[in-house]
Parts: sequence; C-alpha cells; structure tokens
Amino acid sequence: MSILNCQAQLRLPNLASYLHLITDRLQSFDAAVSGHSGRMDFRFSFGEATLEMVPDLLVLRASAGDRDGLARTKDILATAVEIYAKQDGPEIVWTGDLAQDTRLAQFREMTVTDVCDLTPHMRRIRLAGEDLGRFGKFQGMHIRILFPTRAVPDPAWPSLGANGLPVWPADDRRPVARVYTIRALDPDAGHMDVDFLIHEGESVGSAWALQARAGHRVGIMGPVGRPVRPADWYVLGADETGLPAIGRLLETLPCHTRGVAFIEIADNAERQQINNATQIELHWLERGGKAPGTDGRLAEQVLSAEWPKEGTAFGWFAAEAEAAKLVRETWRGQMGLGRDQTIAAAYWRRGQAGLMAG
Repeated sequence: MSILNCQAQLRLPNLASYLHLITDRLQSFDAAVSGHSGRMDFRFSFGEATLEMVPDLLVLRASAGDRDGLARTKDILATAVEIYAKQDGPEIVWTGDLAQDTRLAQFREMTVTDVCDLTPHMRRIRLAGEDLGRFGKFQGMHIRILFPTRAVPDPAWPSLGANGLPVWPADDRRPVARVYTIRALDPDAGHMDVDFLIHEGESVGSAWALQARAGHRVGIMGPVGRPVRPADWYVLGADETGLPAIGRLLETLPCHTRGVAFIEIADNAERQQINNATQIELHWLERGGKAPGTDGRLAEQVLSAEWPKEGTAFGWFAAEAEAAKLVRETWRGQMGLGRDQTIAAAYWRRGQAGLMAG
C-alpha cells in the first residue's frame, strides 16, 4: 500500500509556552505517543503525525494510507496549532501529496428522507448521502451541520484551504453551522439519523428541523470533537441537548461495559426508548417545572458517582455551560483526572442561542 505524506514548516517564537497544550490535544484523539528530544510521533488509527522542533521552526508531518486519513491527520494537526498558537499568528501551508487538492474530505451534501417525532420536543431526521464511511471510521460522534437560512436560502459550501482547514464563502453565501450528534449511522445504506431538540427561542437548528421535509438539503462536516475513550466503566451525564449522544453510547458500547448514566429531561413525556446494550445503569431526572439549566441535580448526581479503583474509567458530560464548568473543574482540579479520562462540554448557555443543540 502506498503511503501519502505531507509537511508544513512554521515559525512559532512562543512555541515552548504552549507546545504541551498541542501535544495534549493530539494525544486525546486516542493516539499512541513516542519520541525523543526535539521530536514527538503520534500514531492514530487512521494515520500518523510528527512534531519536529528545530531552531526557530516547528515542522508538522502527516502521513496516511488514503486521502481521508491524510485529511483527518492534517485537520487535527492544523486545528491544534490554530487553537493554541494564536499569539504567533501561524501560517500553515502544506506541501507534498494532495497539497493542491481543494475538495474538502470531511464535507458531504445530505438530503432529508424521513422525519419523525420521538417525544413532544425531540424530532429525528434521517439524512442520506454518499460515501459516509468516514463518519464511523474516525470515532467522533458529532458533525457540524451547515444550514440554509431565511437570509441565505441557497448557501455555498466550504472548500479546502492550503492549511488543511475549511475555507468559507463570503457572508452573503455562507451557511450557518451548528454541531449535532450522529444518533445512528448506516454507511452501507447511505444514511444517518440526527435528533433535534425542538425548543423556544432563537435556534437555527430547531427552526430548520420544525420545517424539514423529504428532499430538503443541508451540508455536514465531520466527524468533529474528541472521541470517547474505550473504558471498562463510565459515568455519563447530559440534559436534553446531550441525550442523543448518551443514547448512542448506550446502544453501541460493548455489552460488558459498566457504569452509571444520568439524563435530565423536562418531564416524563420526554423519556424516549433507548435500547441499552450495556450494563450501565440509566437514571432519568425530571425537572418538574423548573426551567432548563436551573436544576442542579444533574451535576450533583454525576459528581457523586464513585469511580472504580481498578480497571479503566471515563467520564462524559454535556449540558448547560455552568453545569459543565462545575463538572469539568471538579474532575480536573479536585479529582485530578486528565483529558484522556474525561470530556465535559458546554452544549448551550442560559440566555444565549445553543452552542450545540443535539
């Protein structure tokens, strides 16, 4: 099998102050790490990456056995540098295999084929498209959905930039992007299911889902986000926005997996069928009339879970920003758990449109 290779050289004067953040993020994508002074190697399931530190330069190298793997590796490297090296204004230009390719490997145009209501406030939409294998291959559960809007009813789709990241069209043709969970994926049949929380207030995703009909089109990009690490035991927690992700985990994790899961919902009518294939105990927490984001029991229950002293464990939490901050700070600060053991994400913030919505 021929291997595709590319590289980029960057001048980053302050690299020493944030190199550990870049390497930590790369490792969180379930990478095997090795290296020596001045070099670090990361082996992913889909490709390999190298950081080589030479005087005044950081050299990025990416390699993989296929186009998708190379694009994924470049994306992870470039995103990590863009996030943590902002003070140095990194200019990433890849050279080597597929360097001139402008096709965005992580993009697909999708068509609505079915719409159904699971509960009064949760709507499932089936999206069909071509070549969906990458959305299962790369482990991530989430996608970025690119919506048409009233202001931009016929958006243009992004292309691939020289830095390996998307280049977006001008504002008058740019779609609105929101992150959602792939609730179920069937690459062979060519479709995926996405669950949308229908709620009041300004929400591009909720508004689109309310009027979605067979034949409507959206774009998707992904997968995005850090993968959930394999473990023997899990503690999971989410409100309605993270419910689809917990549902997918309970239906797809190995049958011997143990742990506890807590899902906050408005009331009993919002309970939905989850075909729990694991030994994880599922607990529903009903707010009973309280406004979303005001009931502190979800974070309390998650943080009260006793982590096992033996075997591997992982914590996953997604809900309102303040609850996510509390869980993250407790897991990381008080309990000393690292990024390789936890994910605590703010899916929305009270008083603002959702950061993520399903």
